[in-house]
Amino acid sequence: MRHFITLLHCGILATSAIADRPNIVIILCDDLGYGDLGVHGHPHIQTPNIDRLANQGIRFTSFYSTAPVCSPSRVGLLTGRSPNRAGVYDWIPEARQPRPDAREQVHMQKGEVTIAQLLKNAGYATCMAGKWHCNAAFNSPDQAQPHDAGFDHWMATQNNAAPSHENPVNYVRNGKPVGKIEGYSCQIAADEVINWLMAHTEERSEQPFFIYLPFHEPHEPVASPPELVEQYTGVTWHPDQAQYFANVHNVDLAVGKVVQTLQKLGVRDNTLIAFTSDNGPETLKRYRSANRSWGSTAHLRGMKLHTHDGGFHVAGIVNWPGGIKPGQVVDTPASALDLLPTACALADVPVPVHRSLDGVNLASLFITGQAPARKKPLVWAYYNGINAARVAMRHGQWKVLACLNGGSFPKRQNLTPTGLAEAKSARLTDFEIYDISADPGELSNLAGHDCAQQAELIARITSGYDELVNDSPAWIPVE
Repeated sequence: MRHFITLLHCGILATSAIADRPNIVIILCDDLGYGDLGVHGHPHIQTPNIDRLANQGIRFTSFYSTAPVCSPSRVGLLTGRSPNRAGVYDWIPEARQPRPDAREQVHMQKGEVTIAQLLKNAGYATCMAGKWHCNAAFNSPDQAQPHDAGFDHWMATQNNAAPSHENPVNYVRNGKPVGKIEGYSCQIAADEVINWLMAHTEERSEQPFFIYLPFHEPHEPVASPPELVEQYTGVTWHPDQAQYFANVHNVDLAVGKVVQTLQKLGVRDNTLIAFTSDNGPETLKRYRSANRSWGSTAHLRGMKLHTHDGGFHVAGIVNWPGGIKPGQVVDTPASALDLLPTACALADVPVPVHRSLDGVNLASLFITGQAPARKKPLVWAYYNGINAARVAMRHGQWKVLACLNGGSFPKRQNLTPTGLAEAKSARLTDFEIYDISADPGELSNLAGHDCAQQAELIARITSGYDELVNDSPAWIPVE
């Protein structure tokens, strides 16, 4: 059991650990809907291992990813900063040739400071396995790679597992292509971190570790073990839906295998596990190969690529037997942005003072039950959203959305100097205001209907957008 002497000063938690610093494991799913877990009420998908983490730890009912789409969400999680500040505005395609919008240049640059770097510099061993998707030129010296982001050991793909989750051929381990691997991607990634963890524990048992495990599942192209698919054929409308349900089930089995290994190695009590998703679920058949995208947002409005809550209101589970009282359900808004400052606090690592962090330290919530004060609201600017609102904010019980220039601002997947100038000069208009505490489905727009907080909320989202866009870089197209 880990014990703490705590001191609260100016809203910041200072901790002095009597025992060792905790190991930290972050598990990230891809396109997992808020409603896809048993603990969130799914009637059929079996997720007992993930549910157990939730029931024996903290389950956040208002947890947000850092973007409603994959690449920026991952960059935001790793850096504790809005991905817009890193110039990652949308998903990153593989670099092949120069594009007019310079998307072949987009990547998380070496100047960004990640959780892995901070913990590694503080003496942690670091490992990642799964989906990287933080650069266009993967496994190339032209752009930063996982080892540049602080990972001692890594095995990853640029984007999705190919040709599907089954028997992928595009994994790269520490810079060397692996070739075809038999099995399913979530199990392959879990086995990679398990093998690394066992070797690490045998060789350096006293050294704390940080593991980042970003699964490909349940993003398309979905492929699941036949024996799991068979379990859902009687409760689904279509064989493709059974494939999706089995895909989430397979993720749960992979999570259980990792937890079991931690227990066998005797390090489970002092290992913090955070489980979440990069964004909401994919819309069924939005593109040609999305026929198995049967994810659920439960009661939330919108899905992936939306600035309504279905786009980035995701699972948020934190479990730490040696430091967190089990059975907590917390509705305080929290975010994947908070993982970096929280990890730094628990590992006794100073946060980078020269970076504009957007997350807060949740350690006080874990240790004392006291939610930290969030000095600035959560703000998103997603220029390629499906719904009209390009800017969103969560502040306390309130959710606010806004269009840019009356909805005339064009959809953009990246910002060049011209696009950035237009984004900076754009006006926020057509505000929507929802009281999430009473209206979690964002059905009743209170803007213009005697909302006493309207002026304050509009001022906050306006200033939040201005601060964010003025700290956003542009990518210069190659002539």
